[in-house]
Amino acid sequence: MKPDLFEAPDYYNLDDLLTDEHKLVRDAARQWVKREVSPIIEEYAQKAEFPEQIIKGLAEIGAFGPYIPVEYGGAGLDQISYGLIMQEIERGDSGVRSTASVQSSLVMYPIYAYGSDQQRQKYLPKLATGQYMGCFGLTEPDFGSNPGGMVTNFKDQGDHYLLNGAKLWISNSPFADIAVVWAKNEEGRIHGLIVERGMEGFSTPETHNKWSLRASATGELIFDNVKIPKENLLPGKTGLGAPLGCLDSARYGIAWGAIGAAMDCYDTALRYAKERVQFGKPIAGFQLQQKKLAEMITEITKAQLLAFRLGQLKNEGKASTAQISMAKRNNVDMAIRIAREARQILGGMGITGEYSIMRHMMNLESVITYEGTHDIHLLITGADITGLSAFK
Repeated sequence: MKPDLFEAPDYYNLDDLLTDEHKLVRDAARQWVKREVSPIIEEYAQKAEFPEQIIKGLAEIGAFGPYIPVEYGGAGLDQISYGLIMQEIERGDSGVRSTASVQSSLVMYPIYAYGSDQQRQKYLPKLATGQYMGCFGLTEPDFGSNPGGMVTNFKDQGDHYLLNGAKLWISNSPFADIAVVWAKNEEGRIHGLIVERGMEGFSTPETHNKWSLRASATGELIFDNVKIPKENLLPGKTGLGAPLGCLDSARYGIAWGAIGAAMDCYDTALRYAKERVQFGKPIAGFQLQQKKLAEMITEITKAQLLAFRLGQLKNEGKASTAQISMAKRNNVDMAIRIAREARQILGGMGITGEYSIMRHMMNLESVITYEGTHDIHLLITGADITGLSAFK
């Protein structure tokens, strides 16, 4: 295994805008990725397995609910710290970042924001330490970009609810201890429910044969007359806006995470171009390779500025759904284009597991689709600037 020699590009001196706490948090995550993720991730991606032994380390670097208050087991950090952690983890692998992002934004966030204090006390401290792992059930076999069409439903049975339906493309589901599931009541109103592993009729079959996010565990959620205690209903918010609020938080994390993947591809390509000699000199000395590298660092810098400003807005409670959509769409698109250009700089070596680029490229094909497709985010921006929805 080659040593992880990654050096983060910072062409516009963004470090000067970060607090000492931001840099400490980021550097701790960066060193952990170099030590615990980089040496094993290619092997696990080839095997299509999630390295469950890293869960404890993810918790220790604050990757699970970093912005959740300390009283509930979180680190009490700000949104820029959360973004920086996601950036560093995705620099290691998008699938590992998915695990942390789901736990933080799609499980801990709704329990904190929409749950009762009893639910917060029961679940959040265990989720923060990784003792419990969670997943988020929104997407269904027939409803992805149109989640409001969901058919998963629950009925009031007096002393409990009866849940039926299915969810698909669920990160963490094969090993999750709890699932935050979105379903319609008898009036058609969407609510969140906490479903626990071991409840009769609840199963989580794993999805196999993925070419992307191979080091992430993906599966289904199946509900066959599952009895849900009434105290497991999230009381704080109902309607489609509840799960979409969670997705705002997760998409924000992705906007930062994609930068990490792009940075890794750029750093790998730059290092290789300086070392690879053709026609008597390093290929970094040729105009076309310099064009590729110069465009990469320009796009990364633009994405860094976009994410940083969005983080400031998030800290102030001013970031809109449309602003988050813009950053998610732009930054993932940026990362996938950089991965493709970086692969070309490496030539044939770019497709091998000796380098991270092809793995990043395959992973980003999922990231550009999940939590709002590339096209859907474009239409969210379109609706925001025109006042006219293209969805109906």
